[in-house]
Amino acid sequence: MRILFVGDVVGRSGRSVLYERVPKLIREWKLDLVVANGENSAGGFGISEAIYRELIDAGVDAVTLGNHAWDQKEALVFIERAPRLIRPINFPPGTPGRGSAMVEAKNGARALVINAMGRIFMDPLDDPFAAIERELAACPLGSGADAIVVDFHGEATSEKQAMGLFCDGRASLVVGTHTHVPTADHRVLPGGTAFVSDVGMCGDFDSVIGMAKEEPLQRFVRKISSARFEPASGPATLCAIAVETEPNGLAARVAAVRLGGSLEQARPAFWQ
Repeated sequence: MRILFVGDVVGRSGRSVLYERVPKLIREWKLDLVVANGENSAGGFGISEAIYRELIDAGVDAVTLGNHAWDQKEALVFIERAPRLIRPINFPPGTPGRGSAMVEAKNGARALVINAMGRIFMDPLDDPFAAIERELAACPLGSGADAIVVDFHGEATSEKQAMGLFCDGRASLVVGTHTHVPTADHRVLPGGTAFVSDVGMCGDFDSVIGMAKEEPLQRFVRKISSARFEPASGPATLCAIAVETEPNGLAARVAAVRLGGSLEQARPAFWQ
């Protein structure tokens, strides 16, 4: 399978680069599965039903969330009728929605997508390792699913790396999200799971993690809040991770993707 995981979509600029690029990449690279993190897609905070539908219409097969999942309150309701919208699995019992979903890939394969949130420098949620262990035990790679993608939404690279090793040999891809800055440690782990500490964002990098830079700078320098954060609106970079799997669902190769905007461009050489 050919899998593309698209990093945190931030505001209108991030949505625009995804809508422009992803349909073309699906055709050019013959992608089987596209997953995107959409928790910052609505004005930088949360997701709306209209945006969720637009992401699906653009060719995204599953949309994951994170700590901003409920910033748009409508998400608490529409997530129940959005089967491919996935919030962190370690949210408390009774939280609306689902923490994992089995989606049909474009080639007809079964892909299990799991979203979990870290606990270091984040909200004190349930144990993400125990929650993911239950999912992987209930639906093993190969027999239960043809591919398994884990979006681990967290601050600490140590916790993300630990999750990658925890899932090694049992998932196709473990990808870190949330910090919006792409890391250079993408690799296939010894057991065959592709991993990256943070995939980066779809957003304007002339910013502070996607937000227009004036207000964050003022808060850092003067400790004064004078306005709400707004997404930066300049040309965006699409940050993603590309994975090609073996017939057993484990990763054969992985590469960084950076297209548009101000970052150095990167494409997977194995799909050229």
